[in-house]
Parts: sequence; structure tokens; C-alpha cells
Amino acid sequence: MPYDQKLDKCVFQKVWENEGERLTVSLFSYNNGAKKLQISRENKDAHGEFRFGKLGRLRKDELEAILPFMQEALKNMD
Repeated sequence: MPYDQKLDKCVFQKVWENEGERLTVSLFSYNNGAKKLQISRENKDAHGEFRFGKLGRLRKDELEAILPFMQEALKNMD
């Protein structure tokens, strides 16, 4: 069965942003299945627009910022 975006529901989302990047912690449920955590990174380009970037590694300040979001997401996984 191919992926169908209409079946992918975002049930939780919190965003942390600083001057040059944005991290998003989300919970998604595909076709009413198990909720799964997603962390995404966006970086600002030369025009000030956010563009998707590889998550890669997190700095300490980034982890400290999104850790409460991850804990809140965990509570929403039941």
C-alpha cells in the first residue's frame, strides 16, 4: 500500500525557534495506528526563509529546549 498523506494525522506539535533555525517535535499517527515521534530541523537560507535540514546531532541548548516537548509528547502517546 503506497503512502497516503491524508491518512497521516499530526496529533501533537511543538516548535522551538532561534534566530537561524527551528526544531519541531511532532507526534503522528498513520491510519489510526501507533503514535510515533518525529523531530525535524529547518534552517534559514540567505533570504530568511526556513528550509528543511538534516536533523543530525543536537547541541546542548537545542536538547534542553526540546526535551520538555519530547516529555509532553510521551504523555500524549497513550
